[in-house]
Amino acid sequence: MPQEQYLPEGMLLKTEKNKAALVSAATLQKARLGGETLEAPAVLCDAAHNLLVDLGCMTGVIPRGEAAGGTGGIREIAVLSRVGRPVCFQILDFFTEGGEKKALLSRRAAQEEALSHFMAHLFPGCVLRAKVTHLEPFGAFVDIGRGIVSLIGIENISVSRITHPAERFSPGQELWAVVTGVDREQRRIFLSHKELLGTWEQNAADFKPGETVPGIIRDMPEYGAFVELRPNLSGLAEHRRGFKTGDHVSVFIKSILPDRMKIKLILIDRLEEKNRTAPLRYYLPEEEPMSLWTYTPEGCRTKRIETRFL
Repeated sequence: MPQEQYLPEGMLLKTEKNKAALVSAATLQKARLGGETLEAPAVLCDAAHNLLVDLGCMTGVIPRGEAAGGTGGIREIAVLSRVGRPVCFQILDFFTEGGEKKALLSRRAAQEEALSHFMAHLFPGCVLRAKVTHLEPFGAFVDIGRGIVSLIGIENISVSRITHPAERFSPGQELWAVVTGVDREQRRIFLSHKELLGTWEQNAADFKPGETVPGIIRDMPEYGAFVELRPNLSGLAEHRRGFKTGDHVSVFIKSILPDRMKIKLILIDRLEEKNRTAPLRYYLPEEEPMSLWTYTPEGCRTKRIETRFL
């Protein structure tokens, strides 16, 4: 995995190596000379938009210009949103202010190192750990390493369609993502998620005809109700009065038809919202980078669903 030590912000904070570096001025100086990237909580953003960081043994200062990449409003949002959260940084120098020794830090330097590594080592099909930073109607923004943010479009979150990423993710959630493209000129990384949630066959293997299971109604066209059983698996039930899109329901499984990629269901009852379907389950590839992901079962007569990475 080409991510190595370039993990999403916050994952380094409680490691033994990171904690050991924050013990004293001497250990911080050693980290500076070694060019190490560390993490500590940002406790304040002052009026000049400099971030103050609690290093334990002293205060660190990330000047506004060293707080994040980007320009204008993007940079301001990136700075303000870090207060109360871990930030990654490299130590540039030490200085004394008001008789107190402080450390001059750069988050930008840590991010630039990570981005350069990604540009050299990431390819379509590579799998990354990521952390959700915020959600928009069109997709989920995720940190793929040291605060470097990429987007998972809503259409790439799961095979089962959702109306908003909040139906699948929440800010701060850790997840896996797969690279679909790398623009080395613009230094941008494109991601998907659904390819790591299993094929139709892998998901359908969890169910048997005759079982009654929970699900969520995702859509109700004229011909029936699509009920999500897993993020990458839905079945079709006939309409029944009193049910609507978004309802958490129990359903009876009538039949499972791999050759038609269909699961026939019967709506049984509405459930309290807390009775959700199972949490995300990942099917990570044995080898990377992935070259082809095929959702459709072997021998299925319906449309073939697949993603080609290379």
